[in-house]
Amino acid sequence: MNHASDYPDLSAPSARLMLSEARAPFEFVRFLMRASRQKDLPPGDGHAVMLIPGFGVSDVALKPLARAIDRLGYATYGWGEGVNLGMRREIRHNLVIRLRALNERHASAVSLIGWSLGGVFAREMARANPQLVRRVISLGSPINGHPAANNMMPLFRLANRGKPVNEDLEGFNRRKIAPPVPCTAIYSRTDGVVAWQACLEEPAENTENLQVSASHFALPFNLDALACIAQRLAIPEPQADQSGSSAKQPVSKTGPADQK
Repeated sequence: MNHASDYPDLSAPSARLMLSEARAPFEFVRFLMRASRQKDLPPGDGHAVMLIPGFGVSDVALKPLARAIDRLGYATYGWGEGVNLGMRREIRHNLVIRLRALNERHASAVSLIGWSLGGVFAREMARANPQLVRRVISLGSPINGHPAANNMMPLFRLANRGKPVNEDLEGFNRRKIAPPVPCTAIYSRTDGVVAWQACLEEPAENTENLQVSASHFALPFNLDALACIAQRLAIPEPQADQSGSSAKQPVSKTGPADQK
């Protein structure tokens, strides 16, 4: 059995970093002004990309990123479950149905991009249905470190009517291991919501961690993050061998913001 003492001494971002999230609106405006002018990004192949919003927001919050990915030549979709207030059994069921439908519609695996808590959901979708998922990209998602190393716990309790949050340390420890698909974690050391160390994938052949400079609330609206996303989405889907299984797809280690 795992105990809280088994986890690193990692705390939520400081009050200074949390206050620095006030720069997010300026980052958002910069993204709106410049994202459509990015001419050096690789074109898409038309495969489906599902975007999963963070806690407390809906698909509307990721519309600017979805439009930018659309312009590259992909078919983007939201998660279709309204405001993200945490995982529910019905939501988990609906997401599997949606993932299968997109797989059938496009006759190819689906790439998943999740912001914050949405990245946690994306990884678990890929863990349960790896044959349907091409790759996972998380943006400032609490996937490692300590489950309480973020500043969202008070809001999570409020959204759940003040009920105490059940820290499933056993489950969290299992989820730290990446699902069996290529996984890219994009993070910022100036994240004021989630400790940046908690946003990192464990080292593995199918994982990588890319650093950008952004607030947590503007990670989906960051030009360097967009470049990383475009480069990863453009990596070809592995072809199935004669036995019907897919060859292992290596993770590219190139990009404007690679963490060496």
